[in-house]
Amino acid sequence: MMTKRSNFSYAGPKKLTDVLKVELLEEKSSTDITDLWMTFHEEKDNVHGWALESDEAKTVLTRAAQCPFFIHPVFREDGYFMVLSQFQPPHHFFLALLEDYRLDPSRAQPLMTVATFDDLSESKGLTLVRCDVINRGIQDDEAFKICRGLLAGYANDDDFRNVHVFNKAPDAFDVDDYVSVKQRKWKEEALNIMEGEIVEEEPEFGGAGEGTTVKKGV
Repeated sequence: MMTKRSNFSYAGPKKLTDVLKVELLEEKSSTDITDLWMTFHEEKDNVHGWALESDEAKTVLTRAAQCPFFIHPVFREDGYFMVLSQFQPPHHFFLALLEDYRLDPSRAQPLMTVATFDDLSESKGLTLVRCDVINRGIQDDEAFKICRGLLAGYANDDDFRNVHVFNKAPDAFDVDDYVSVKQRKWKEEALNIMEGEIVEEEPEFGGAGEGTTVKKGV
């Protein structure tokens, strides 16, 4: 059982108004807002943006509140290391090295943070998501994959089964099988990118329509 930490210092924007002027979006459609959000983040280093339909975002946050922890393997040539994500209600995820967290949760330093902004949930049916990479221990493309997998873990019913078991019945969680599946996907994606087959990749999470978007060109 993981020990929940509540004293993280959040480095990314805490409110949507810290990123943009929300009032300027009132007359725009959800599609236009999504395009603006994605373009804004594509032009910046160490940040990634997504847009989720509000119902899907509510599913993510509800499930994250019930099952706040999960692990995310990061594969490199010499093996892999594990990143732990922890949800901090009501809207933020913190991600740190699993080994650091095991040694001392109170001193584990975040590698990246993920924030969800529901300011436009009622008016536009849209929730904006931002990932901030705040530690050089994680590479930009790795952070993108981790965040996409994190969202999928809570939004997708099949993926959420692993998250649920990890939190509610950890002794039954097959970490070796989980890592094996993730590694296969990681390699397949890297091969596709090398062969130039991925231009805009479909999200792993959700069955949403125009509101669900992933960043291009990664």
